[in-house]
Amino acid sequence: MWSNLKRITRRLTSLASPPPRKPGTSRAPKRAASPSPQHSASPFPGPHEKAVEYDVARFGLPDFEYEPVRNGAPDPGEVVWTWVPFDENDGRRKDRPVLVVADTEEHVIFAQMTSKDKTPAASREAKHGRYWMDIGTGGWDPRRRPSEVRLDRLLVAHGSQIRREGSYVRKDIFDDVVRAIKNVHS
Repeated sequence: MWSNLKRITRRLTSLASPPPRKPGTSRAPKRAASPSPQHSASPFPGPHEKAVEYDVARFGLPDFEYEPVRNGAPDPGEVVWTWVPFDENDGRRKDRPVLVVADTEEHVIFAQMTSKDKTPAASREAKHGRYWMDIGTGGWDPRRRPSEVRLDRLLVAHGSQIRREGSYVRKDIFDDVVRAIKNVHS
C-alpha cells in the first residue's frame, strides 16, 4: 500500500522533471548536481545526508502501519539507531535510538527516544512544545532502562542512515504512540 508520503514524493519528483522537448530539438543533458536539501528533487535527505525534521504542516501525518520484519531494513514498529539533530538545528547531533513510525521506498520517518525520565519535567517540556510518552523497556537498551518517545517532533532520514541495532515495540504500544502523535498534531 502506497502511503501519502510515497505519493507526495513521487509527485514532487515528477514536478522537478523538465518538460518534454519538442520533436527534432535536442539539448545535451546537464550534469546532475550532488544531492543536497536545496538542490535535490526530493524534499527528503539523500543517502549521504543526515536526518531532518519531517514537516507535518507541509506533508501531513504519514500513514502509520505496524510492520516490523526482520529483513535488514528499518520498518515501522522497530527501534533502530541513527544520528538525531538537536532541536536548535545548529549542526549538532546525537546518536540515539528512534522508533520508526512510517516508511517510504527509500526513507524512514521516526520519533526520537530517550532513557531519561521526562515525567518530572512534563509541564516544563510542554511549555516548550515537547511531549513525551513512556513506552517501557525493550531489547533496544542493553541495560533495560525504561524509555520514552517524543511525540511532537517527527524526523525523516534515508534508509542508509539507519542502523539496525535494536528491537521492536509491541503492536499495542505502537498503536498508543500513533494515537498520541495524532493527538499532539491535531
